[in-house]
Amino acid sequence: MHEKLEKMIVGVDLGGSKINSILSDSSGNIEARDLRDTLAHEGPDAVIKRIIDSIKQVASGRDIAGIGIGAAGACDVATGVITLSPNLPGWHDIPLKDNIQREFNLPVHLENDATAAALGEHCFGGAVGIDNLIYICVGTGIGGGILIGGQLYHGASGSAGEIGHMTIDINGPRCPCGNSGCWETLASGTALAREAVKRIEAGAQTTILNFADGQLQKVSAHRVYLAAREGDRLANELISQTAHYLGVGLVNIVNIFNPQLILIGGGLSRMGQLLLEPATKMVRERAYELAVRAVRIELSPLGNDSTALGAVALVLKSS
Repeated sequence: MHEKLEKMIVGVDLGGSKINSILSDSSGNIEARDLRDTLAHEGPDAVIKRIIDSIKQVASGRDIAGIGIGAAGACDVATGVITLSPNLPGWHDIPLKDNIQREFNLPVHLENDATAAALGEHCFGGAVGIDNLIYICVGTGIGGGILIGGQLYHGASGSAGEIGHMTIDINGPRCPCGNSGCWETLASGTALAREAVKRIEAGAQTTILNFADGQLQKVSAHRVYLAAREGDRLANELISQTAHYLGVGLVNIVNIFNPQLILIGGGLSRMGQLLLEPATKMVRERAYELAVRAVRIELSPLGNDSTALGAVALVLKSS
């Protein structure tokens, strides 16, 4: 795909809650990293400053070939503009590439975070040699990256892969995108935490609050998982419900794309088989048999680094 570069590459994963920057060589070996809160509520200018500071932290004193960024939301890849991001408030037509390029005077490449993750897995992770891949990031929201015939699929206007916004329940919860009952309103980490809070407020008996310092506002998907591991009935019930909705979406994806491989990453994937097993069971029961026989559904081997490594791969592809 590329000659081995002597210079290093910076890959940035800009998420709704975290910025993960890495310094990597051309084989995907990570030599430095910086992880910090996005603090997206402070708006685009403040977040861009934090991205710049994060890049400086990992690139300190090194010779850099380029910078790749995988960002939450719809991106115009050609212009390097984030057109819309439901999980980054105020991000409408933000020229992120130009802002970063101006600061560092280096080539900068922008891609949707989940699309970048699909490329990262294809180049360095669990999808090497796989030409038909769907990568699903289940975290704050749900994003998707689509690889068809070995090529990233962007769609007509660059917004392909927004699978978190397919409608699962037309009467479901309101989504930040403006629709109701989107997949991510039912199967994301945010959805799991929201349901836990709702049930606790309704008086459900549970130990979830014990893991959240007794504070409702600290209830998170991870804390629900911790309670589930200790045998909490409500926590396990809520995760089963989340897995059910995850499975519904996976059935649709298997039927539409007929992929060889679906890789699931993002924060919720750390629940492992507790989440994956019931979801894949639903796929086996409900999706077309021919498509089910062709597909493997697995956890992302690159984990939290899939998007940042995909951002590195963007630079390598263009070199």
